[in-house]
Amino acid sequence: MKESRDYLEMAFRSIKCFADDGKLLVHELESLVDIARRDGVVDANEKRILQGIVARLNPAELTADMQTKIAALRAELQF
Repeated sequence: MKESRDYLEMAFRSIKCFADDGKLLVHELESLVDIARRDGVVDANEKRILQGIVARLNPAELTADMQTKIAALRAELQF
């Protein structure tokens, strides 16, 4: 089975999201998660990228919706 390269697309798109206004919005995070899920499996590279993205977020700037989304992702993907 060929290794998925979706994590590269996720990394590139996350850079664009942060460059836009320095923040990541809920719909932008959801679009990154959608990339990870589109082949039916969120692999280790995709989890690593998502974990890195979440780690860069400033907790003081997170909306309640974003905090809920992140908590759900952490529980689902165990990071």
